[in-house]
Amino acid sequence: MSKNKTKAIALISGGLDSLLAAKVIEAQGVEIQGVVFVTQFASRDTEGFIQRVKESSRDADIDIKVEDMSEEFLEVLARPEHGYGSQVNPCIDCKILMLRKAKKMMEKENADFVITGEVLGERPMSQRKEALQIIKKRSHLEGYLLRPLSAKLMEITVPEEKGLIDREKLYSISGRSRQPQFKLAKEYGLKRFFAPGGGCLLTDPRFAGRLKDLMERKEVTAENIAFLKYGRHFRLKDGTKVIVGRDEKENDVLCSLKKNNDIILRLPEKNGPDVILKGINSDENIKKAAEMVISHSSSKNSELEIVEYWRDETEKKEISVSSMAREEIEKMRV
Repeated sequence: MSKNKTKAIALISGGLDSLLAAKVIEAQGVEIQGVVFVTQFASRDTEGFIQRVKESSRDADIDIKVEDMSEEFLEVLARPEHGYGSQVNPCIDCKILMLRKAKKMMEKENADFVITGEVLGERPMSQRKEALQIIKKRSHLEGYLLRPLSAKLMEITVPEEKGLIDREKLYSISGRSRQPQFKLAKEYGLKRFFAPGGGCLLTDPRFAGRLKDLMERKEVTAENIAFLKYGRHFRLKDGTKVIVGRDEKENDVLCSLKKNNDIILRLPEKNGPDVILKGINSDENIKKAAEMVISHSSSKNSELEIVEYWRDETEKKEISVSSMAREEIEKMRV
């Protein structure tokens, strides 16, 4: 049976550009299947991120599927063919991975082409003309990757040549000004979308510094990455990691992430941070971690305080320590 209606796979991020691109094509009578590709770096709260994308897509009346590509992305992160951006963000390789997966989805669902919200010149690394050409070629979507917001500034695509899409109803937006998109948003009634910029944790200098530390030590695992999103991070001399919770919510999350060999340390009355010791559980390391507990609590000026610690909560132990000098703390900060 032949397919009657033109169909497109639309990459949706929850940002305005991707939603607009989908609506521009949908307005030409094309069936849109949205997809959001998620990695562990999408947000500090991945589930919250997915929920917000779903809400913005629902507000735009776009059906979406959620695809987790975290495991595949770790390979890209370790060896990006096209390098990193300002931090450890392999934006070009990330987009290529997304589009290769979108191509498979296009073939599986018998869709006609793939669309994205990329705008020529909007982002310095991944949306330069040269980068957009590389992404199109390396994703094996030449002729079938349509970027509706900048389409008139680019080569004509197969769906345009076939008359599935009217090129005259596409746009020639370029540069970093968002005014054309905001104007279009009013025309399409789009009100719920992510603010421009931010989002990906790999562009955040603090998070990127912690990730670089893991990469240099060859400790990049899903488990270790999860810890990077929370607390203050420190390295002891032997490389053992100490993570200090910043508030009650972070304390709870850090404890939920604890693995069997990790040690938790806290004040008996829990009027301070929870601290996780990951690595070598020597007496010296436990003492240093306990000092971190005191140093980040209201008891930091006390001469001596008791800190509880345990690997298994049924076998709690105690140690008496005082706070650590601020200079020493800063030398260990990651």
